[in-house]
Amino acid sequence: MKVIVLQTDICWANPKTNIQRLEAMIDRHGDADLIVLPEMFSTGFCTLPEGVAEPADSETLHWMKRKAAERDCAIAGSLAIEENNRYYNRFYFVQPDGKVQWYDKKHLFTYGGEQMHYTPGTERVIVNFRGMRFLLQVCYDLRFPVWSRNRKDYDAAIYVASWPTPRVDAWKALLRARAIENQCFVIAANRVGEDPNCQYSGGSAIIDPYGRTLAACEDGQVCAAEAVMDMDELVAFRKKFPVLEDADPYTL
Repeated sequence: MKVIVLQTDICWANPKTNIQRLEAMIDRHGDADLIVLPEMFSTGFCTLPEGVAEPADSETLHWMKRKAAERDCAIAGSLAIEENNRYYNRFYFVQPDGKVQWYDKKHLFTYGGEQMHYTPGTERVIVNFRGMRFLLQVCYDLRFPVWSRNRKDYDAAIYVASWPTPRVDAWKALLRARAIENQCFVIAANRVGEDPNCQYSGGSAIIDPYGRTLAACEDGQVCAAEAVMDMDELVAFRKKFPVLEDADPYTL
């Protein structure tokens, strides 16, 4: 499966401009099975969502559907969503046939006040697409390994983020840790640039189950990383070195 991660600069609270930029980036690349965008890619990470968040049936979601159909690929990324008078940091996974699945971010970023306005998700979400199983995760979720523990039910974890520069070393270390401990691929899309509160330097990457970087974006640059994830190699590795079979039992 070929994956492209887009590391973007996000124009604050301006979905139209951000979609135009993404259109241009996507059109510069060839075919892929999956394109992954950062957290809140249409607005930036807005902890005060009033007047910024989009409706659940937003034009941005419709754009994701159109682009997925046009490119015959899945498109994934999170949006600030208002639904039934509540706000969610919602990670959409949109397939080319129009099927939409989503995960609402569970671990809201209390250091930035996200929990004061957003409702946390409660369900762990795994998507099946073209022979691979994807665990959907958003930014701060990365710091909570129990939530992402592989129960032999996924092959790749996707992390979309607005992870700021002062903590980017932790971002990079934890991504590798999640890949190694869960014996899975990790696909990570972070943004660059700045918003009213933070600066961002990226660190977007695609990592294999050994913790090796298959592809990475240059820090601080708007760019893309692409790689092919080989399911046959993953299956062979898990059979040869059955880490997941020896995992501790637990319930969550």
